[in-house]
Amino acid sequence: MAKPLPCLEKPTLDKDLDKVTFTEEASHFVLKPWAGIGLGSLFVLLSMLFAAAYVSEQPAFLMIVAAAALAGYMAMNIGANDVTNNVGAAVGSKAITMTTALIIAAIFEIAGAAFAGGRVVSTIEAGIVDAAMMPTGPAFAWVMMAALLSAAVWINVATWSGAPISTTHSIVGGILGAGIAAAGLSAVHWWVLAGITASWMVSPLLGGGIAAALLAFIKIFIIYREDKITGAVFWMPILISGMTGAFASYFALIGLEKIVSVGPTTGIVIGLAVALVTFLVSRPWIIRQAQGLDNRNQSLRKLFKVPLILSAALLSFAHGANDVSNAVGPLSAIVTHVKGTAVTSVSDVPLWVMLIGALGISCGLLLFGPKLIKVVGEEITKLNPMRAFCVALATAITVLLATALGLPVSTTHTAVGAVFGIGFFREWFTRNSKRRLDYVRQKTGQTDFQRRVEQSPDERHLRQLVRRSHFMTIVAAWAITVPISALLSAGVYVLFAAIFN
Repeated sequence: MAKPLPCLEKPTLDKDLDKVTFTEEASHFVLKPWAGIGLGSLFVLLSMLFAAAYVSEQPAFLMIVAAAALAGYMAMNIGANDVTNNVGAAVGSKAITMTTALIIAAIFEIAGAAFAGGRVVSTIEAGIVDAAMMPTGPAFAWVMMAALLSAAVWINVATWSGAPISTTHSIVGGILGAGIAAAGLSAVHWWVLAGITASWMVSPLLGGGIAAALLAFIKIFIIYREDKITGAVFWMPILISGMTGAFASYFALIGLEKIVSVGPTTGIVIGLAVALVTFLVSRPWIIRQAQGLDNRNQSLRKLFKVPLILSAALLSFAHGANDVSNAVGPLSAIVTHVKGTAVTSVSDVPLWVMLIGALGISCGLLLFGPKLIKVVGEEITKLNPMRAFCVALATAITVLLATALGLPVSTTHTAVGAVFGIGFFREWFTRNSKRRLDYVRQKTGQTDFQRRVEQSPDERHLRQLVRRSHFMTIVAAWAITVPISALLSAGVYVLFAAIFN
């Protein structure tokens, strides 16, 4: 009996996309039980006390304290919802333990929020609506209060109903709706809003492109080579040193900008120095790890554990830097406004405000992260370490670029875009790569690959429909969240105006 020919269609794109979608659904499932409510409530209370210690002598004291409570609650939701995007793959592939993953995520989330979150917070604080256009002095503070409350309520409702949404879209929609209700369409900075909206569309595409390029590099120079281990030993130290060097330059230029001014040339030199040190340290370690490994893909998965851990840490930093703004941007605006200071895009964000967001994100991932990662751990493992590394690193690069520009983007949607990019590239590579076809011919003896690849059009059409369903889910989440948040926030603002004016 003839040996069946290997199927060249790889039905993994839909599985990889399912893992990301399942992560979102699981996050909502995990947040439903009452186990963490007590500790979460304690953190909200501590946020209120923390705010009270700094603003007890300021006007609108109660408003600031209430806003701090809502900001703390939103920050916990952000940390709980996105923890598996950051470290789930590393835990699922057994690259690190649960405890190590939570420690890495917590440390880098706090660092990202504290050191690099100011630019995006300033955009949320002053870039969407103009405080000078408000009809009365307190109106702007009530706009931000309404946005915080409506976004928190909408996220809570969506969490309990199992609907995947973006906290970034929720808070932007909330500020937009309340701002229009308070001062009309003219109060909105439409060009800034257009830039934010464009970033929501571009970030998944950019993440997909970067992820595809990374995977193409790994396939061409490591996977489809006669000696995979030798290729990995040569290129992996370069990948790791390039990643750490680029992050070092970013941190020197952006993360330290409020502590010390670092010029572009100095930042590049710092990055190159860190890259060189990383290369000298990582290469001997990888050589030791590669000793005795078989020349197969399973061995490569073991070697990619360290790059996956580093990319998870970098993604945690990027997530903290960008998404902390969703929680503390309105709070910072309220604090600045009630002090009588003009709210602008260059306003300094108080440190205690940033700490509420940073600690809240870490509190959320520590309270709800273990169970969430256990729920998706086995599923996320199938997104193997090499592809998971490409997704995490591409998402981190994209989010850090957006953060440097002060643009709030969705890390989940960017990660989904990275999965799409990898999937489409793998389909193209499977059908068209001469290197791969020659490699498989050599290993299997099969000669008619191209004809086999072009068979089963119905199956390919079905797979295309599945991709479209995932894409439409993402678009629907974005399209529905912004208007619902805007309408809810507008209603809350009207209620506030009726009660307190």
